Amino acid sequence: MNAIPRPRSLFGTDGIRGTANRAPMDAATALRLGQAAGRFFNRGTHRHRVVIGKDTRLSGYMLEPALTAGFIGAGMDVVLVGPLPTPAIALLTRSLRADLGVMVSASHNPYEDNGIKLFGPDGLKLSDAQEAAIESLMDGPLEGTLVAPARLGRASRLEDAPGRYIEAAKASFPKRLSLEGLRIVVDCAHGAAYRVAPTVLWELGAEVVPIGVAPDGFNINKGCGSTAPAQLAELVRERRADLGIALDGDADRLVLVDEAGAIVDGDQILATIAASWQAKEQLRGGAVVATVMSNLGLERHLRDRGLGLLRTQVGDRYVGERMREAGCNLGGEQSGHVIMSDFATTGDGLIAALQVLAVLVEEQRPASAVCRRFTPLPQRLVNVRYAGASPLQDPAVEAEITAAEQRLGTRGRVLIRASGTEPVIRVMVEAEDESLVSRMAAELADAIRLKARAA
Repeated sequence: MNAIPRPRSLFGTDGIRGTANRAPMDAATALRLGQAAGRFFNRGTHRHRVVIGKDTRLSGYMLEPALTAGFIGAGMDVVLVGPLPTPAIALLTRSLRADLGVMVSASHNPYEDNGIKLFGPDGLKLSDAQEAAIESLMDGPLEGTLVAPARLGRASRLEDAPGRYIEAAKASFPKRLSLEGLRIVVDCAHGAAYRVAPTVLWELGAEVVPIGVAPDGFNINKGCGSTAPAQLAELVRERRADLGIALDGDADRLVLVDEAGAIVDGDQILATIAASWQAKEQLRGGAVVATVMSNLGLERHLRDRGLGLLRTQVGDRYVGERMREAGCNLGGEQSGHVIMSDFATTGDGLIAALQVLAVLVEEQRPASAVCRRFTPLPQRLVNVRYAGASPLQDPAVEAEITAAEQRLGTRGRVLIRASGTEPVIRVMVEAEDESLVSRMAAELADAIRLKARAA
């Protein structure tokens, strides 16, 4: 219990993630994680409780019972809620006064992967120090510290869990408004929101066209959802819908599609919600929090409105931490994680979509007008996959990056970083000259790729 936190190796920027049935996404690791996390949170004399949710991928059937066994062995009661969005697990953890919440999901990754995200009793993702402490416990002899037979936990299923989240999501939409008269296509990515998202939109009055709502364990995020919105865009045009909503596998992020089929990313969503809340004097902190990946156009747009943009490292957990430090109630990522602390403790794709829909209803303008708040600077992102040591540690690669930064100067930005969830180097170049952006991104990616192959 008094383990000294050390640097994390198991946890990445968004929990633990990997290939299913291979360490660390195997049953043995999940069992030990349940034992260690249960031991870490099993404090005080009250009856301890953990909420476990999952998305729809096949390996959830393996990881969920392994985690359950670990927590029961640590003396914690387990509440199983089945497939539900990640923000629903955060909400239920708080509302049920649980000590811990667990979401089994690899978010936007294909079905072959899976992941485990942990939430504290406040519904917030665990801090780096807490994750490091749990890792330290996993490294030690846990078996001798688990509870006696008489203190083992129990498992139960919360049947009304979806209904609780549905009502919470509906409550985030202004009561004086209705979605009546709007046709909305919603792509649930065959993931965790396949039941709740269409229900929320329909109960608020919309005509709903649902897709990605037939999960089979293998099709989560496959050619659909927030990372593949082409099918959604085509259907929005075909059905003459007012808006398209694309969620990812665990529904904690989204992209939108306007009535013309154009994609609306997280930066434009943040700008749209910020303008609405600022006009109603609901935006707190005088700023929006975003990551280093957000477009410079968003920063300039907010500045013109008298608002700041506070940047963090990539990861919605870091966005949330900065929001609390600065007293802000809106933050997010270009990829579509949007945190609205008035309604949720973590990114919630459905509630973010409802905030944009409220603007559509209030302004009585099409999504193409409402959701285009600024002109983004040309930005090019290239992913370079590697094996072994990170090529960013190579002096030649460091020299290439430094030279690129000096070449751009104040005309733009170069951002090179390693992904926290997969062995990929993300190369981002942003500037006002589109041809220069494409050329520099390709050159940097080639240099990194060359070193990765040599290694």
